Amino acid sequence: MVRIAGETLHVHFLGTAGALPSPQRNPSSILIRRGSDTLLFDCGEGTQQQMMRARTGFTVNAVFITHWHADHFLGVFGLVETLAFMGRTDPLPVYGPPWVGEFVDLVQKISRHTRGFSVTAHPLEHGSVVPFNGYTVRAFATLHGIPGLGYVLEEDERPGRFNRERAIELGVPPGPLFGRLQRGEEVRIVRDGTETAVRPGDVMGEARPGRKIVYTGDTRPLQDQPDTAAMIRDADLLIHDATFDDQESDRARDVLHSTAGEAGEAATALGARMLALMHISSRYASTANHIRDAKRQYEGDVILPADLAVLEIPYRS
Repeated sequence: MVRIAGETLHVHFLGTAGALPSPQRNPSSILIRRGSDTLLFDCGEGTQQQMMRARTGFTVNAVFITHWHADHFLGVFGLVETLAFMGRTDPLPVYGPPWVGEFVDLVQKISRHTRGFSVTAHPLEHGSVVPFNGYTVRAFATLHGIPGLGYVLEEDERPGRFNRERAIELGVPPGPLFGRLQRGEEVRIVRDGTETAVRPGDVMGEARPGRKIVYTGDTRPLQDQPDTAAMIRDADLLIHDATFDDQESDRARDVLHSTAGEAGEAATALGARMLALMHISSRYASTANHIRDAKRQYEGDVILPADLAVLEIPYRS
């Protein structure tokens, strides 16, 4: 895979199962590493062992929980104990929908020894934004019968391309002044005995979008929810609930999950560049029908990652 200069963006699929684990799949957990930051989205039972198998290390900056069904949070207890054993001192923020405060209180109380760090609760609601260096995580409401959130990780815009030839035409000598222009600074040069200002807009192209990952957690399709659809449109990667294949569409509606075909419909409606099918029910020995059903509705790349699969998200051309 070709690497493009900038921060790396890796998605580790630590757990891709539905409510029940299987011999091949652990409960839900997605680890996203952007540059030196590591974020966990859901932390199902056994997540810490999956992190060991994936060799991701345990430097976790934050945990985001989608909802309070046990297959999405039981791994937090063991992870916190491991972090304590390893000597962590930085607080561990846990973000989630209502009840995150009560959950964190339980995490704090369940251990009878003193940890060297605190676990802090941060309740979110639809539209909440958590800022990080160079990107944000935004929460959106899901449709799953209990209060739940999905998450959008979206990078800040990147500067436009630097027009080296135009800069030289304007009299800017190659060297440090090029860097200042690329950082958004105005520079002054002397040309034909006259001091002249050269502004970034004179030599920089249009700003370019950063990368965008959407993780729905457990939900019915959301493209018909106008406010939500606006937030999750145009993702480089859409990780969507696909608990069932299309033969179980009635069951999916009853328990407020999605089928693989519905995930494909959502990816098409939302303009996603790639679709990853997630939260696969343990009833399936084969997932061929999931892939088939999604591809009937969506012409882009469809993946159904195995546990421990890792995907690098490139910058757009």
